[in-house]
Amino acid sequence: MADIRPFRALRPNPELAAKICELPYDVMSSEEAREVAAGNPISFLHVSKPEIDLPKDTDPHDPSVYAKARENFDRLIADGALRKDSSSRYYLYRLIMDGHEQTGLVAAASCRDYDEGVIKKHELTRPVKEDDRVRHMESLDSQTGPVFLTYEARPDFDAFVAKVCDRPSAVDFMASDGVRHTSWVVDLEDEIEFVRTTFAGMSALYVADGHHRSAAASRVNQSRQGEGGSGAFLTVTFPHNQMRILAYNRALMGLNGNTPAELLDALGKVFEIETPGVAEPTGKNVLGLYLDSQWRTLRFRSEIAAANNPMDALDAALLQNYVLRPIFGIEDPRTSDGIDFIGGIRGTGELERLVNQQGYACAFSMFPTSIEDLMEIAAQDGLMPPKSTWFEPKLRDGMFCHML
Repeated sequence: MADIRPFRALRPNPELAAKICELPYDVMSSEEAREVAAGNPISFLHVSKPEIDLPKDTDPHDPSVYAKARENFDRLIADGALRKDSSSRYYLYRLIMDGHEQTGLVAAASCRDYDEGVIKKHELTRPVKEDDRVRHMESLDSQTGPVFLTYEARPDFDAFVAKVCDRPSAVDFMASDGVRHTSWVVDLEDEIEFVRTTFAGMSALYVADGHHRSAAASRVNQSRQGEGGSGAFLTVTFPHNQMRILAYNRALMGLNGNTPAELLDALGKVFEIETPGVAEPTGKNVLGLYLDSQWRTLRFRSEIAAANNPMDALDAALLQNYVLRPIFGIEDPRTSDGIDFIGGIRGTGELERLVNQQGYACAFSMFPTSIEDLMEIAAQDGLMPPKSTWFEPKLRDGMFCHML
């Protein structure tokens, strides 16, 4: 059973929410964050990427960065830009992007559930990123970026969500990127109990995005021995049938000593290659390759695509096992300097730009992983290759904070 708790959220003044709430810290560079936050002293980027307020050569993991985050966070609270609710409650959070709509439950999930596998993960974490989130949480005494969870959709809970969303909203704004963000408060006792018991009847929840934040929350809970609010972590949980996954593409710095002709010869043993091809793959087991200013369509040969289990059958796993490791020499994509991962929201034009203008050797465009594959692999305690999924739209940092 899943232990999903109401909590007293720290939330933005509704009139200021559009200026406060920002994209997650890990989807933009420090330089991009400086540009976005320029002239906006209440941008949450001053909390989530506080290095933007320090000299440009500052190490993002320097103690002064976390101290600046706390200083900026305290200022937003003192000025009334962020306000803490008077009682524990749940919240609903709706995002609308390009006609796609999804509504999730905002709650504090149990760290014990995470540790014991009720909340299932599907990716390994990188120690340096996990350490960064631990230090950020400890410095702020708060979790300011939610973990993105999913659950198997239930009609009764869908009906409850629709009922609540018919009421006046608490926050409603259109972000500069065209995504609409709306929230509602669930504070009636009978409705709080309904939410609690509904999720208590679920055998599993699944981490969609936020593996480093959830792992860091678990570590903070262990170090604090569950004191205060440390036994839970900030989450937004969506029904699986509302999830929108985009591709997570790959760009390679070099060809590992191969000429383009030699690379294509090696790839021909793994794929059926169509030249010219298209930039956007049309289905599972189909990739795009951008090389020498031309797109080629790659289709995994049937004997390779016929993997024995769901983990090995993922396109990202097939690419790693049959191409990136043996041909490009990428043993561990989590740590290799020879590969970069490009979120699908940036489009295939970004892959062309990287190869044509930024010195990359080639790029692979991927077909999005399905939410069903993610849930099946996580349910088996399997691990997907890193950067297998890119979820859109992104939850905004600063919409909700969970104080520890």
